[in-house]
Amino acid sequence: MRPRRSTPAHQTADFAELVCSNSLKSQSENTAPWLLKEEMRRADSLLMELARVTAVPAGHALAVDRTAFAAQVTEAISHHPHIAVYRQEVTAIDDAAITIIASGPLTSDALAREIARLGGNDHLFFFDSISPIVDAESLDRSKVYLAARYGKGSADYINCPMSREEYDRFYDALVGAESVEGHDWENLNYFEACLPVEELARRGRDTLRFGPMKPVGLVDPRTGKRPYAVVQLRQENLRADSYNLVGFQNHLRFPEQQRVFRLIPGLEKAQFLRYGQIHRNTYVNAPALLTATLQMKSYPRVLLAGQISGVEGYVESMATGLLAGLHAAALARGAEPLPAPDATALGSLVRYIAQSDSRNFQPANITFDLLPPLEQKIRDRQLRHRLQCERALADVDIWLREIEGRFLPQRAESPTRIGPARAGVNFRR
Repeated sequence: MRPRRSTPAHQTADFAELVCSNSLKSQSENTAPWLLKEEMRRADSLLMELARVTAVPAGHALAVDRTAFAAQVTEAISHHPHIAVYRQEVTAIDDAAITIIASGPLTSDALAREIARLGGNDHLFFFDSISPIVDAESLDRSKVYLAARYGKGSADYINCPMSREEYDRFYDALVGAESVEGHDWENLNYFEACLPVEELARRGRDTLRFGPMKPVGLVDPRTGKRPYAVVQLRQENLRADSYNLVGFQNHLRFPEQQRVFRLIPGLEKAQFLRYGQIHRNTYVNAPALLTATLQMKSYPRVLLAGQISGVEGYVESMATGLLAGLHAAALARGAEPLPAPDATALGSLVRYIAQSDSRNFQPANITFDLLPPLEQKIRDRQLRHRLQCERALADVDIWLREIEGRFLPQRAESPTRIGPARAGVNFRR
């Protein structure tokens, strides 16, 4: 609906504008986030390819220049010969037509009511927050140093070290800072994995030191010692002219953010290009409403994808979009959608949102806890995760070949791929 109607958090009219962060999580092999991305790459995910093209240095993580990423996604969609783009707010759903609702975390009120009508159940919501971004030229480089995030990957993060006295002064200012009023929001139901930094701090004086300000693996090369606490800054774009404060999403008034965050060493004269904010993330009670193929139980021609389907995270949202697209294509051909195998990251993620306890449902990121255990019990965690990844990738390759045989028989003889030639599938054809 943008730009005809905007949202409280978006700033552009581009598709795939990443609001909260520019990180797509770990690129380290045999981690759960890596596995999900690798499965998507094998299915020739356009978004994974564009993320690679617009990547910025981020150690062991995949982070993107979010402006360039959104621009390239918009370009690809707008100029695709089989896609027509209409810029308008959708307020009603034709449940007889094959429809994918991928309205994102900032679904408009009218569409949210329509989704609730279709589901026969009240929609749920939680509140999410955005981290501040500062101008790189305004940083005091004499007080900071480069290092990897928690000692993993290359030294791509700017680290702002704190002594105990500096941390105590910062902590006291943070917990005493004035928050933005909740207006007509009755209950600020924050998502546990993305708590505002001030809410996290109120859980105890050392909570931040074991969370976003954890100094593990971040020895200051100038002193040879590990600081008491660290604030990390991650490169925001390809020009490296701005950085975001990692884990510092918040709900503080703008003048308070400036006052408190300038207590961080190196940020005393920081110029804020964007302040932290809070916004509403809408999602459905997926176990009550959705099947393992992301179809609505009462309206099987309507599918949900992205954060509104009950997943949490950029890559998880991209993954459900890929799956919903494949399942919608199956429906268009008069075939039954083929769920991703349970042992894969794709399958495990959807199985979680479709089969969890609907009485206490919470959105989830991909973790190894969602994947089924190996038949043989293995104590070594690294070995166990490697074997789970090998099993998942073998299963996803078989699944992709089966999809190709079902839906692309006329093209199966001479597949052309943009990604690794694992399964012989190119869904962008």
